[in-house]
Amino acid sequence: MSDYSITRTIAIANQKGGVGKTTTAINLAAALAERGQKTLLIDLDPQGNASTGLGIEVSTRRHTTYDLLFSVTPASDIVMDTGIENLSVIPSTTDLSSADIELMSRARRSYLLHDALRHSDIRDRKFDYILIDCPPSLNLLTINAMVAAQSVLVPLQAEFFALEGLSQLMLSVRQLRETANTGLRIEGILLTMFDKRNNLAQQVEDDARATLGDLVLKTMIPRNVRLSEAPSYAVPVLRYDTLSKGAVAYRDLAQELLRKHDKIVSEGVVL
Repeated sequence: MSDYSITRTIAIANQKGGVGKTTTAINLAAALAERGQKTLLIDLDPQGNASTGLGIEVSTRRHTTYDLLFSVTPASDIVMDTGIENLSVIPSTTDLSSADIELMSRARRSYLLHDALRHSDIRDRKFDYILIDCPPSLNLLTINAMVAAQSVLVPLQAEFFALEGLSQLMLSVRQLRETANTGLRIEGILLTMFDKRNNLAQQVEDDARATLGDLVLKTMIPRNVRLSEAPSYAVPVLRYDTLSKGAVAYRDLAQELLRKHDKIVSEGVVL
């Protein structure tokens, strides 16, 4: 596993789609980069939306996360510049759709991403953060991400039944902590698409904080039209509309995580 003093690796996961997972991956990565953190976003979703949202055209993705997992292609050929200072990406394409089947026949099938990040020249690039955008399911790709990561950030849409879908993910994290990755923890539960004028959203927040306590991050991502529009322009919302509520929220999220990690380092806490 990565060392906290070197690189912090965070899997962004929720088995339910449409909760703001990829939006969070793109904009948290951009916000961390904006604060001077050398950041790598690994697109582990076969849909490749995080890659597209950072302006990486499909035609330019000569090497992808598929190569990272299944070939010996050097990281220098896989990691792509996004045009945003301090932010790089390993893109994805639909080639990754068959990965789950191929992983089944592999030895150490849950450790391929872990081993790739540990043994490739990615380590030599000395990233401060590696964010992994997982597919919207608890499949072997997501398991690979959680085995490779130190923590899991869970976007949770503020809607009815939101908490019910968390139980399987939390169970998976617990099982992996007991078997494959003893240091794995929940980075936080991030409430997304939050509308403070909506009584249901307020109830979801109250229930989440009552049930999960400090696991629920203070920052909440609002329902914001600029967040929805930014991907169609292939840029993070921080560039599309830097003063929008969505951009401000993701800057707040980056700051909250940086403060938390600084505290871990200063107190010498190993989680």
